[in-house]
Amino acid sequence: MTEITTLSQFLSTANTQFQVYDMGRRVQSIDMLAFNQFENLASPYPYPIQGHAQFAIVFWDASQQHYIWFLKLPLDERGLLSPAPRTQFIKMIVEALGRDPTKDLTEAEQQKLANHPFAFTPSAEKLAVFNALVRKQLNGKASAQYEYAYQYLSGQVAADKWQQVGLQGIADISVRANELDHQEQLINSFDHSSIEVQIALCQCLEHLTLNKSLADRVFEQLLNTDKQNKLYFLRALASNQELTQQAISHIQEQGILDAEALITIAARNWTVLKHDHTRTIFLEALAGQEQHFFNQIFADIVAIPSLRTQILAELRNPNRSPRLASAIGGLFKVIKS
Repeated sequence: MTEITTLSQFLSTANTQFQVYDMGRRVQSIDMLAFNQFENLASPYPYPIQGHAQFAIVFWDASQQHYIWFLKLPLDERGLLSPAPRTQFIKMIVEALGRDPTKDLTEAEQQKLANHPFAFTPSAEKLAVFNALVRKQLNGKASAQYEYAYQYLSGQVAADKWQQVGLQGIADISVRANELDHQEQLINSFDHSSIEVQIALCQCLEHLTLNKSLADRVFEQLLNTDKQNKLYFLRALASNQELTQQAISHIQEQGILDAEALITIAARNWTVLKHDHTRTIFLEALAGQEQHFFNQIFADIVAIPSLRTQILAELRNPNRSPRLASAIGGLFKVIKS
């Protein structure tokens, strides 16, 4: 009997189909080739967060009943999968399920499998977007919350009835933005929706690719909203690098490029750190924080494969400010110790 060493191998051997979604930074599909390379230790995880890969695997068999695993697996210093925890998880599921991941379990077996050390629970916002994406990509229907959310966002319901709008319904419409008149309704909703619904909408949009009209409207709202809410609109622009750069410059001018803003950029808008000017703004602001905070955020972004080269180059940038040079020096002290 062939030894099972990867999750892909286990699910393929069991004759299931499956899809993988990153659940750490932004909820998004992971290409199967990229996931296979990651599992075979041939490439780093594309979206690491705090030294881990956080992802969901959705799988199904001929019965079309769907199953989900939310997994959080540690990475090594190169961003590669640490094999031992993955092997431990595979051993555990093989012991519980044999070679059939769709096997019916007793309640006690289900509880045991649900409480393994590599499970995690995504935030409510991520779960809503994940559920909406999976339903759409597998040709399923939107949730029961969709209809009321549509009525509210289209202005058919009074703005003060926002408490009855379900987050899942907002996620369903956001994910299906290119269907029917959803794009128009999303854009127009900023004119009449409560700030609570606008924030919930932003928490969904941050995981999706916005078309230009919707992104422009989100940016306009960012410029005009109160300071305490600007970061929600910044996060919603994560898919648009040009507007994100402008938004970061605006936030800097407003004097609110603080620790919370820096965490937001690192976690959601990290793709703009490829650009020299925005990266300089970010790192200079980061250097103004406590040393331990600088070290933590720097370590998190330098682990992202698409940023690693540019971030490492900053360590030897002769044009960096004395403050940034001091913060980098403090980082090296910790590394050497």
